Amino acid sequence: MDATTVLAEVSGSISTVGYGLAAIGPAIGVGIVVGKTIEGVARQPELQGRLQVMMWIGIAFTEALAFIGIATHFIFAA
Repeated sequence: MDATTVLAEVSGSISTVGYGLAAIGPAIGVGIVVGKTIEGVARQPELQGRLQVMMWIGIAFTEALAFIGIATHFIFAA
């Protein structure tokens, strides 16, 4: 085993760990979005439909961060 092989293995491991850490942020974000939607519906039940639509849009934007994280994993792992 030469130094290049060892470096490639370490780099791959670091990018995998990096994506795992990057997935924590969107998970927390989705939890906050859903929690605040539940609070909003509890306060204003008649706005449930509008709040639910806004919740799904918020979840989509938050999950975009996870997609950026996995794309970064593939870019730097190569």
